[in-house]
Amino acid sequence: MNQRVLIIGATSAIAHACARLWAADQASFVLVGRRGEALEQNASDLLARGALAVSTQVHDFADTAAGDAWLGDAWDRLGQVDIVLVAYGTLPDQARCEADPLAAMQAFNANGSSVIDLLTRVANRMQPQRQGVIAVISSVAGDRGRASNYVYGAAKAAVSTFCSGLRARLVHAGIHVVTIKPGFVATPMTAGLPLPAKLVVSAEVAGQGIVKAIAARRNVAYVPGFWWLIMTIIRLIPEALFKRLKL
Repeated sequence: MNQRVLIIGATSAIAHACARLWAADQASFVLVGRRGEALEQNASDLLARGALAVSTQVHDFADTAAGDAWLGDAWDRLGQVDIVLVAYGTLPDQARCEADPLAAMQAFNANGSSVIDLLTRVANRMQPQRQGVIAVISSVAGDRGRASNYVYGAAKAAVSTFCSGLRARLVHAGIHVVTIKPGFVATPMTAGLPLPAKLVVSAEVAGQGIVKAIAARRNVAYVPGFWWLIMTIIRLIPEALFKRLKL
């Protein structure tokens, strides 16, 4: 299909799993991330798998004051962008966020505010094209606040709500917004966490679900799909009971 794909947070294991699938269809890429060496390794891998062209950019997404000159450069390299995948984020230390307001706000910015800033810039560049997909990796953690990760969850909830409004804004311009809500995925970010083995999937499985959701122009995609049922049940638990559960 020769799609032109911009991946923001391209060193993410999930993002790279998606990129491998698109590379097999001879897509062209701009990969943006914070770690230059990892970006170059990913670029080489994609070229070996069939990508037509791959270029890389190093950028710190938390630095919203830097503006979007880097984004304009990415657009220039591709000419037009068919898919933008926003895949960056961090998993903060909840205990530290509880003790330190600055740490809490840094975590919220890394996973929420900076993403909203970026999506606004991406939308304004994509809208004149009158075509394309913006896919954003949020999380099931944003569906309900839990004591064990409510700072991260609050940031993801903000992103999901923002995407809902952005989707309604851009539909009239022919731009589709897909909100991706992964559950537990085995990645370097989750390494060492006590996750329930039966609910954990590989980055490759998550990537397959995301690529399918983008191709189908889903509005909201739980990855894997069984998380829709899990989160529906969790959202239905009365608050009086839910607040007492150790989740």
